[in-house]
Amino acid sequence: MTDLVAPGRFLGMTAGEATAQWVYFGVPMDFTASFLPGSRFGPARIREASYALETYSPVLERDLSELAVADLGDLEFAFGNTSGALDRISRTAREILGHGQRFLAVGGEHLITLPLLRSVVQQYPDVVVIHWDAHADLRDTYLGDPYSHATVLRRVAEIIRPGNLYQFGIRSATREEMEYARAHSHLYLESVREPLARVLPELMGRPLYVTIDLDVIDPGAFPGTGTPEPGGISAAEAFEGLRLLSGRNVVGMDLVEAMPLQDVSQRTALLAAKMVRDALLNIVPRLGGKCDVE
Repeated sequence: MTDLVAPGRFLGMTAGEATAQWVYFGVPMDFTASFLPGSRFGPARIREASYALETYSPVLERDLSELAVADLGDLEFAFGNTSGALDRISRTAREILGHGQRFLAVGGEHLITLPLLRSVVQQYPDVVVIHWDAHADLRDTYLGDPYSHATVLRRVAEIIRPGNLYQFGIRSATREEMEYARAHSHLYLESVREPLARVLPELMGRPLYVTIDLDVIDPGAFPGTGTPEPGGISAAEAFEGLRLLSGRNVVGMDLVEAMPLQDVSQRTALLAAKMVRDALLNIVPRLGGKCDVE
């Protein structure tokens, strides 16, 4: 894989790139941060925090070290070159998918989802986007810029098929965003687990892309993020939501907006690392196993 450096592996990701079913990589970009910058340091800090965890989950009865997941390291960018960074992210995702693999990317800011999905849509034109977030991210522009963490789901809605955007946990939006959502999105306010459980059976067999802005979690449990929003789901609900993805046809995923440097307690990095671990334990099939795609 080109354009990557390897500062150390995430705990338990022992597969080689050539044999991996899934690959993990960091996208340390926060060029459009509008409140607090620093999510570009998230991927490295989350890797460090992973070593406080176990590879095995007694709840899921699965072990990350037994799955074919490779950590490819982090992308490198020329700081401030947003268009160049988006091109590089898209190219990386396209290469991974071209090798018959799937990916989990960790940001970095939420704008990274757009180039990742541009590549996913090329291979899976009917992909359904499952979006967890405190914010709707449906602005057409933010401070005159159409490419921002505040506009990313608006741009995503423009490249996927109508009706294929499902948003969960939203508790902050402008009036204009809500009007757009009513016409272009399936929007579920404040909660994730219950509406996701209702929706997923309708999507059986469809390719799913999951994007999780970690500020969907209450800032009391996840304080290190760029635009914290009071309220939010509990960490327990976040893990229960991940379990609902088990066996589904998830073709790609990202977790974004972790800013561990804003949190001296380290609970932000630890929670993000455990979210990575449990996401993979739920969505990566055992060798020879099957997901819900027919």
